[in-house]
Amino acid sequence: MGGVSGAFLILPFQVSFLNYTSPGVSGTNFIYNVVAIPGGVYRYFKEGRMFLPLATVLSIGTLPGVFMGYFIRVKYLYDPVVFKAFVGVVLLYIGLRLLHSLIRSKKDDYTKGFQLKLLSSNIFRSSFEFQEKTYNFSNFWMFWLSFFVGIIGGAYGIGGGSIIAPFCVAVFKLPVYVVAGPALLATWITSILGVFYYSLNPLGSSGSEPDILLGFLFGLGGILGTYLGARCQRHVPSHLIKFILSFSVLFLSLKYILDFVLKTFFTP
Repeated sequence: MGGVSGAFLILPFQVSFLNYTSPGVSGTNFIYNVVAIPGGVYRYFKEGRMFLPLATVLSIGTLPGVFMGYFIRVKYLYDPVVFKAFVGVVLLYIGLRLLHSLIRSKKDDYTKGFQLKLLSSNIFRSSFEFQEKTYNFSNFWMFWLSFFVGIIGGAYGIGGGSIIAPFCVAVFKLPVYVVAGPALLATWITSILGVFYYSLNPLGSSGSEPDILLGFLFGLGGILGTYLGARCQRHVPSHLIKFILSFSVLFLSLKYILDFVLKTFFTP
């Protein structure tokens, strides 16, 4: 419902419960995305809420970042404790921004409907109308956001959606009902290349190849979840979606940071 595939929660489950800590866990997460996301993307297209200009700039920006993220993951973030601390700091910032946006935003008016109308889109800016309000954003800044998010997403194995969606809502002030579809589509596209790159393993790092069967099994459950999330989104207040999204991001970030502090400073 929030444009997050769920991969950012699948990864800590693999690390904590399955003891899967090698870089291959990131590639396995990408397989989950490839299998799970199409259900949600299909639903957003069917309801006419797939804002393609936003999906395009997000995809173009995140694609090169995924490749850079792979190198960073294998070369500098091989230690799972350091890796989780790095992601935790990023998610902490995003979660706080999203929570701040939630506190200051107004409640939704469901009488205005969910029709999305494209007003203009070019290489510089895009604008649209949604629920009788006009929104616009700079494609230039959205591209660079996507690029840096793609690096983080490539290292983590989430494709960037878990970070892009909250950032679009909290910083660019875009409605979550519009952001969710493009964020999922961009995540799916970048995840395909992520699976390819981790499987290719150009650096020859041990344990970097993804577990195809595990990722596929996660994805089977995920495809139902993303479809139902997209199907139910319009019936759930955006305040509740933002709260769930911010709580999930903050909980995960604080857990990662706490793990790093405890193992670095309090473990003999």
